[in-house]
Amino acid sequence: MADASKITFTRQGFRRGVTTMLPVAAGLMVFGLALGLAAAQKGLSTLETGLMSAIVFAGASQMLAVELWDHPVPLVTLAVATVIINLRYLMMTAALAPWLAPVGPGRAYGSLFFTADENWALSIAEMRRGGTDAAFHLGAGLTLYTVWLLTTIAGHLSGAAIPQPERFGLDFVAVATFLALLVPMWSGRRDLPPWLIAAVTATAVHALLPGTWYLIAGGLAGSLYGAWRDVR
Repeated sequence: MADASKITFTRQGFRRGVTTMLPVAAGLMVFGLALGLAAAQKGLSTLETGLMSAIVFAGASQMLAVELWDHPVPLVTLAVATVIINLRYLMMTAALAPWLAPVGPGRAYGSLFFTADENWALSIAEMRRGGTDAAFHLGAGLTLYTVWLLTTIAGHLSGAAIPQPERFGLDFVAVATFLALLVPMWSGRRDLPPWLIAAVTATAVHALLPGTWYLIAGGLAGSLYGAWRDVR
């Protein structure tokens, strides 16, 4: 654990976070474009799409929200699904405490707002190398935030200009993006049982209940099994 007395928050650390994140953020531009495109096909405005990216800033949650979007909007389903997906941030941000606790609440909470999977991973790696400049996390996060916001807006503008997206298979973009996000999450055969339980539960609930509750049921079933397996 880093010595709290050695933790700093400098412009140099911020700039290093920016330069470290740039190549990673560039590789994630396609997901921002995909989200914007999917939002356009669901009828969200450019302003609504931009505000969602600016306020929520959580790719998986946003993509799921767009996939669930309907009229009337299923607010309870959206809220529950978002909470389930983002519970991991409680543990992720707790791991940053050795860096952020010593820099004061303003800097700490400001940095935490810009936490995503990518800059969290870079920050943890920097901490393990002995890094003591907590501004690295903010620089990396703000860079990712800016790229995410701009690419989702660009994706929406391009999607709104296509009158019949199904002709080009673009109505499948949300599903395709979710499948692409699943690939790096696979860590071996140990992941198979909870994934299968989630899939079977979701399929069964979809056949029994209307709406999008099958997504929440599947996610809960898989998550609960995984938690039970890890603590037994």
